Amino acid sequence: MPVIPLDRIDADPAGPVGGKAAGLGEVIRAGERVPPGFCVTAAAHASGAVPEDEVAAAYTALGGGPVAVRSSATAEDLPEASFAGQQDTYLDVEGVEDVLDAVRRCRDSLWTDRAVAYRRDLGIDDASVRMAVIVQRMVRPRAAGVLFTANPVTGTRGETVLDAVPGLGTAVVDGRAEPDHYVVRPDGSTDGPPDGCLSPGEVDGLRAAGTRLQAHFGAPQDVEWAVDHDGTAWILQSRPITTLFPLPPPSDGPRAYLESGNMQGMLRPFTPMGFSGLRVAGLAWFRAVGASRGGAWERSVAEVGGRFYLDLTPFLRNRVIRGLLPGLMNVYGPRTAASVRALLADPRFAPRRGGRVDPRAVARIVAGVAPLTRDFVAGAATALAFPDDARRRVLRAGPEIRRQIAESSRGVVTAGERLAFAEGVQVPVMTGGMTPMLGALYTGILSAKAPELLLRGVAAPGEVATVLGGMPHNVTTEMDLALWRLAEEAGPHRALLGETPPGRLAELYRAGELPEFGLGGFLERYGHRGAAEIDVGVPRWAEDPAPLFGVIANYLRVDDPDQAPDRRFARAAAEAERMRDELVCRAMESRPVRARLAAFFFDRARALSGLREYPKFAWLFAIGEMRRQLLLVGEALVAEGRLDAPDDIMFLDLEEARAALDGADRRQLVAERRAVYTRERRRRRVPPVLLSDGTDVETTLPALSTGDAGDGVLFGVAASAGTATGVARVVHDPVGASLGPGEILVAPTTDPGWTPLFMTAGGVVVETGSTVAHGPTVAREYGIPCVICVPGVTELVRDGGTITIDGGAGTIRLED
Repeated sequence: MPVIPLDRIDADPAGPVGGKAAGLGEVIRAGERVPPGFCVTAAAHASGAVPEDEVAAAYTALGGGPVAVRSSATAEDLPEASFAGQQDTYLDVEGVEDVLDAVRRCRDSLWTDRAVAYRRDLGIDDASVRMAVIVQRMVRPRAAGVLFTANPVTGTRGETVLDAVPGLGTAVVDGRAEPDHYVVRPDGSTDGPPDGCLSPGEVDGLRAAGTRLQAHFGAPQDVEWAVDHDGTAWILQSRPITTLFPLPPPSDGPRAYLESGNMQGMLRPFTPMGFSGLRVAGLAWFRAVGASRGGAWERSVAEVGGRFYLDLTPFLRNRVIRGLLPGLMNVYGPRTAASVRALLADPRFAPRRGGRVDPRAVARIVAGVAPLTRDFVAGAATALAFPDDARRRVLRAGPEIRRQIAESSRGVVTAGERLAFAEGVQVPVMTGGMTPMLGALYTGILSAKAPELLLRGVAAPGEVATVLGGMPHNVTTEMDLALWRLAEEAGPHRALLGETPPGRLAELYRAGELPEFGLGGFLERYGHRGAAEIDVGVPRWAEDPAPLFGVIANYLRVDDPDQAPDRRFARAAAEAERMRDELVCRAMESRPVRARLAAFFFDRARALSGLREYPKFAWLFAIGEMRRQLLLVGEALVAEGRLDAPDDIMFLDLEEARAALDGADRRQLVAERRAVYTRERRRRRVPPVLLSDGTDVETTLPALSTGDAGDGVLFGVAASAGTATGVARVVHDPVGASLGPGEILVAPTTDPGWTPLFMTAGGVVVETGSTVAHGPTVAREYGIPCVICVPGVTELVRDGGTITIDGGAGTIRLED
């Protein structure tokens, strides 16, 4: 059927009428007022020519006169993509010939540069898209605009936001006019101009219509509307708000959550199995310290949009702890600290009287912590006295954990046994394997901080940090330098490795068709690592070495021997030793006791603080084995027809995987989860502090909503001293990233899987993070400047533009 009246359209947005027309059909069924019209279907588009006779007849039946001709592509107004403004709309079209011409032009707008680029950014195949076209009777509005049933900026559910202008609403949509802005709070109170183009009654009526549409569609809506000169409100469009961050789990009152993944450089979503595995590890740790009763771990964490959030509410409401929170949040950056300060002033999070402390619970925690405390103190004392011996003991723990995992996996054969083993493999590591490392690890970290206090008034800003550059014994640094040596060995194959796509090289390697240059040995030691490596659902380098080939290609482009990563690292280490001696000598003149203490702690820091990466490195052996076993379970489920591919199991949690082994078909659930995961992978912003009503607290603080200070300068947090000017390379995923020698890496976040790119970078800039996170730590050890916590920097900095970063001041200057 080439032409369908709007009131006879079904609800399938991917069907022949496209998303916009399907939405209008649903609005009509919901009982709202919609201008009458018809749809020229996508099936007609697939047939080629516009069905002129049918369109002319439908236009005549509509009564002729002025109409609006609007696009309705089959990939438009979907829950995951709005396509707002990507295709064309024509207003006040009158006469059969002009209507037919507008329909043709609407169809052609499917192939504008902006529409094609938008589809490709979303991974939508051009061949899968067709264009339907809506023709509707024009409304002559007194006022028109858009309405959101949730605040699109802050994310707050229950707030209705209206932007209105006199006349046609296109001035709002295309940004040509400054609209009257109304915000209706959940309690019904309204902020808005008293002399605006809408009366209070019209605001209330539009809000009520939006509330009905949200209830009908089951999701917050973006609604276009018009009010005619008779005061009648018309709905012109209703589609999902695609940009909202998901809501936290339902709660019995307002709650506040802190996003914690950025401490591990993990802003991408966890796979469902990845989050399930993280819960197992966390619960094991809580049990180790006697704090697992009553669901303490389960209450403390929440999965929101695949991200890892901690519930801050009990701490905000605790009279003793709440005042300490902003200071503690500084490690997450100034935006997070400011957000928490705002919550302290929010009456919803005012202190509450707590219940009686259960002495038995306290006793359990003390009993659980006591052995850990004893081991920690003993380890710290040993580390201070004999740092080299303590470091060697820590470094022996990783191979021992790996050996124990391999030994315990012997005899695990059936799918059920494999799943049980996968669920439990992290537990010994979390409850015992890491404990011996902690004393030496934290001794190193505290030793690195002590000179800052001891040398106040002696050391200039950044000088103490220089002593921490070129830090030895960091397993991530050693990994990156080993990869550089691998690239040196691969020099004779420069053309092959530099000109072949990384994915193709990975295929050749797996097929045994690449020349030997030592990659197998590298993967034997480091193949359990990769980007987003704490997520068991993400492939390791041993499975997919394509990212390594991309880095090797970057390394092979280094043609200046002085820019070789091993030489740069050696220079940073030499400068650290020189600065250490200079600071101690300088302090001796006026503060000899402090000078000797500073020398002592500098030496302990350089002997021990590189160990901070090692517990995670050892933990990853358990995560890697968990993944291997789960993939084998996935193979069994594929053989039984319950999954389509082995790695589909990563889109189930452990309980769902057990149900699949018991006979449940999980293919549809996996398909839905993959779609959600893909959508969340594209999300560029994750709220650092999130409320249970969806509010992104940072967006309510205007002064912190952007890192742009004007005059081409962006401000962030100083994370590694030094300055650099170079070409900015904006990278959203390290896989296949190309970063030339001296270019400045600009990224949303970084974890150890990104750090091989640091080896040739002139500097690093990231949107999120913490000064103690992996990326900034490694940047300091390489001696390259790093600035973190620069909101929106991947959008504000142009890829290929020239920037100057100052890692001591925390600034980025846009040179062009």
